Amino acid sequence: MSLAQQSISSKQVDLVNERDLLGLAYLKRILLSPVYDVAIESELTALTKLSTRLGNQVYLKREDQQPVHSFKLRGAYNKLSNLAEDQCIHGVVAASAGNHAQGLALAASKLGIKATIVMPITTPDIKVDNVKRLGGEVRLMGKSFNEAQTAAFEIAEQEQKTFIAPFDDPDVIAGQGTVAKELLQQLNHIDAVFIPCGGGGLLAGMAVYLKQLKPEIKVIGVEAEDSACLKAALAAGEPVDLEQVGLFADGVAVKRIGQHTFDVIKHFCDDVITVNSDEICAAIKDIFEQTRVIAEPAGALSLAALNKYCQTSAGDESLVAILSGANMNFHSLRYVSERCELGEQKEAVFSVTIPEQKGSFKRFCQSLGGRVITEFNYRYAGSDLANIFVGFRLSGESDERQQLINSLSDLDYRVNDFTDNELAKLHVRYMIGGHKPQVTNERIFRFQFPEYPGALEQFLLTLGEHWNITLFHYRNHGAAFGQVLAGFELGEDDGAFAEHLADLGYEWQEETDNQAYQAFLRH
Repeated sequence: MSLAQQSISSKQVDLVNERDLLGLAYLKRILLSPVYDVAIESELTALTKLSTRLGNQVYLKREDQQPVHSFKLRGAYNKLSNLAEDQCIHGVVAASAGNHAQGLALAASKLGIKATIVMPITTPDIKVDNVKRLGGEVRLMGKSFNEAQTAAFEIAEQEQKTFIAPFDDPDVIAGQGTVAKELLQQLNHIDAVFIPCGGGGLLAGMAVYLKQLKPEIKVIGVEAEDSACLKAALAAGEPVDLEQVGLFADGVAVKRIGQHTFDVIKHFCDDVITVNSDEICAAIKDIFEQTRVIAEPAGALSLAALNKYCQTSAGDESLVAILSGANMNFHSLRYVSERCELGEQKEAVFSVTIPEQKGSFKRFCQSLGGRVITEFNYRYAGSDLANIFVGFRLSGESDERQQLINSLSDLDYRVNDFTDNELAKLHVRYMIGGHKPQVTNERIFRFQFPEYPGALEQFLLTLGEHWNITLFHYRNHGAAFGQVLAGFELGEDDGAFAEHLADLGYEWQEETDNQAYQAFLRH
């Protein structure tokens, strides 16, 4: 054996030893966790209709049944139970706008510990009220989670409170791992488990337990496409910061995977699947139709990945998805309803150019062979050709959308497929009103807009007083952030505008070259 081979083998042995020692340590923590002082053993529900449709046995682990409708209670209680007495004298503090806040408030109340929860000022009243009802003291500080977390660190130092991390802590990880312990007691044979991942606490805890007892089970982490911090960390070999994260699945909107969680996941997770917002909406609909439970977007993440996995699997497998939570903001249901059929591949949205003459729409409908139109938007813009934004009902077959494009093209219609175009789905479909007049040098930007008093005023003060706003469209989806599309008259090299965008502090992207904008809103 060469020196290089000896070195590689030695390194592999070290990794195996590290994995085994880590696994045994966490196994002990999970088995000794006292979470059932406050948590319940959640049900494992067989999804019979979905099983038939997907050709696999599909099960849902129901963490929505916990007293706070989320698995977060487990990790919070286990962490507090392991604190020394002197760590509890002045109470504990955490930053959260969601499930960690409620889990910690209930756990602290059960153990007689004072809990202070720092929440961004954008947090919906229902979440603030829930934390207060569960015994937590709420302090609204900062416009974002990062600002709230900074404030929580300062409170911990100034008031000698113990900071409780939402995921990156061995005791929190072990508490979440009790979900896996229940799962193996409930189902004898499992081929794969799909586990949502934000900061990684649930995935780490479940993966280490499952692989210790049944290493043949495939452990698959699931991330939102626009918040894939684990995927980025695996590619880099260490935790890294994402430039920005999407906010629809706010329960997993984490910019950086935890260090403790990553150290576990890299040894015990077999694969990572990412899903988009439309696929998540489709999974929310599936869960509702099977259980009458309305899952939050992060809670439905795992079933969305399971659906995706089944598109290429051999079938006849036993598959489990973890429904991690059901604290859904009611006003977000409008967005889910609008997008779920796109996620199921049961709707397509196109831009189609037809002649601007009497009878054109009738002839267009007749050419569809009885296919159902779900949406039709049109505004007169010229005497020759009409550009319509149209939605079609599909049956869900994989190549049906392309077949429809081909059939329309064969009839000499010019077609652009906007089914995967976020600008079209978020804004343009609500803005069909004719092309813009002769505005020179218009550039279009899409913003994620924080929902707090004065946000719009800040936007206008930062940008609106310096450049002419040529277009503005705002959509709220019931979350802490809305979506804004804005147009500005700009010079070709306007460096000052870029500086003002940085000062604004909102996440943004330019959409001037987007085909949906070009088709419907540009002259």
